[in-house]
Amino acid sequence: MVTLADLPIELFIDHIFPILPVSDLLSLACTNRFFSQLASDEPFWHRKIQEDFNFPTSDTARNAGWKFLYRRLFNPKVLVWGERSNGRLGLGDGDIPHTTMREGAPFPVRLHIPGVRIVHLEAGGMSFHALDSQGNIHVWGTLDGSSAALRSEGYSIPSKRAEQPMRLNLPVMFRSISCGRLHCTALDATSHVWTFTSWGRPFKIMSPSLDKSSPETTPVQVESGWAFSSVLTQSGDVLVYWPFEGQMETAIAAKNVELDQQSAVTQNKALPTQKEPQVIPCYPWELHDVHPVRLPPIPDQALPRLTGTGFSDKELDGETKLVKIASMDDIIVGLTNKGHVLMYAPLTGEDAYQRGAWRYLPEFSELKHVREHLTFTEGETRSEAPDTMRITHISAQFMTFVAYSTGARSVVLIGKPNDSSDTRPLTPQILPALQNRGVISVVLGDYHYGALTASGTLLTWGAFSKGALGLGDPAHVPAGQPGGYTDEAQREAAATRWGYLRFPPPAVGVPTEVRFDHGESRPRERFCFAVAAGGWHMGALVIDLERDAEDDEDTEPPSMPGSFPEANDGPPDHGVHILPHTPGAYPTLPFGRGGGIFRLGHAMRGRNQGRGRGRGGNGE
Repeated sequence: MVTLADLPIELFIDHIFPILPVSDLLSLACTNRFFSQLASDEPFWHRKIQEDFNFPTSDTARNAGWKFLYRRLFNPKVLVWGERSNGRLGLGDGDIPHTTMREGAPFPVRLHIPGVRIVHLEAGGMSFHALDSQGNIHVWGTLDGSSAALRSEGYSIPSKRAEQPMRLNLPVMFRSISCGRLHCTALDATSHVWTFTSWGRPFKIMSPSLDKSSPETTPVQVESGWAFSSVLTQSGDVLVYWPFEGQMETAIAAKNVELDQQSAVTQNKALPTQKEPQVIPCYPWELHDVHPVRLPPIPDQALPRLTGTGFSDKELDGETKLVKIASMDDIIVGLTNKGHVLMYAPLTGEDAYQRGAWRYLPEFSELKHVREHLTFTEGETRSEAPDTMRITHISAQFMTFVAYSTGARSVVLIGKPNDSSDTRPLTPQILPALQNRGVISVVLGDYHYGALTASGTLLTWGAFSKGALGLGDPAHVPAGQPGGYTDEAQREAAATRWGYLRFPPPAVGVPTEVRFDHGESRPRERFCFAVAAGGWHMGALVIDLERDAEDDEDTEPPSMPGSFPEANDGPPDHGVHILPHTPGAYPTLPFGRGGGIFRLGHAMRGRNQGRGRGRGGNGE
């Protein structure tokens, strides 16, 4: 007799499970071992956490643990630390911990944002931007702290400070955000590109280059460089524009003059009302007359055939294109679907980009070069060299970029170009403490850095940067330990009779774990699932592995997932994507006439091949 379990697995994963309430799905999982395993399908929960919580996955190499995260995203906590100037931590004076560092918080401090479920965090040069599960953007700090704004002025002024988290009131919902030093670039739910040079007057780029009519004009990723914005399209093309230079700067200035002259329209000033003091009433506008420039295509025919990547000959013979970009100061780093890492420079302005070119970085792409690195060849305690390597993710900020692979044998390669015109071979910095750690995300501040592992551990290293490492009050960190002073004599020399420190502790060279339970009455285990760094500050999203009274007292965020509606005019699918836009994620192929999807990589694919109707296959 045919039973429910005889139906094709793809029918459950792609068509039945997505429409079931989570409670019903979990009840089904309790019926037998088959449905228990099927209801734990990682690609399914990966997709569901994106759909129900607006959870962005483009900045993480996580490929497991999605069900674990989904169950615990009821009330994620936002923690911030580092320099406090410009209001960038969003903490009131009473919330700043009393430490020996007057200018910052040297360890994570919780930032309360009542009634909101934050799922993504980005750090600007003097600010934070957060994305919630409903697609809203929340900001705090100062977008441009190089000048000042009057208390009577609104957020049409870039230097207007948000002392605590404030929601941007906009007519669209957002999928992703990326911060430069003094601006932010965002991609909304319908794949339109937005730019924030002030929080009160964001503008949407209206250009034929980004009209979504073809793969070449359909955005899939936005990245903010130090002072420019970049867009990756479905076809692998890269477009760039400069909000603070040339034609776009002129157009923005003209629009601001026009709006400022409409003095009777207070909405143009983006000044919060007494009724909603925590909401910035934005005045969005459209930019039609200035268009991004398209960079030359990558030299795909000149790129080598990489070995040791795990790709089949058929995959290596396929099209080579960019699937990820990362932007820094006048440089864009690109990653192909086959693991090539490239760099485009210089990008100093709209009149200079044509002098640049894509440059292949073999030291960051090829297994043989990595295996020959001193980290793996010298010293009695040298790290074990990788047997295989495929770079799947990149990140960049200011003067540093990182290329890394995934899994338990992950490799993390750090690049520091001297400047955008330097053409000498670039040798990666390889820190032994970051290798084979399951790193899933790397973030970069000006001079401090962080790496997040699949186990929820955050490691930081680099300059103290007014507490941005988050390793604790240096006066109380044991001498000789990371984040503390070299010895007791140095710590005593730094101390003053007023209880503050004359000079900071030395930089940390070995990535060290950050604790998220400072000030707690007892040690608590917390799982970090997202992290952000910029300037001299840092932030993280964490979840408790055990429920406490503090959770119960908090104002509950929206309790039911699925509040982020599907957009009717989202990015069109212009053909088959053999690899996903997110490197390291599960590939997708069209399945059936209904437009559903068939995902590769699940261990149970094809289990019921030949039983019932539908397509089987071995998942290879």
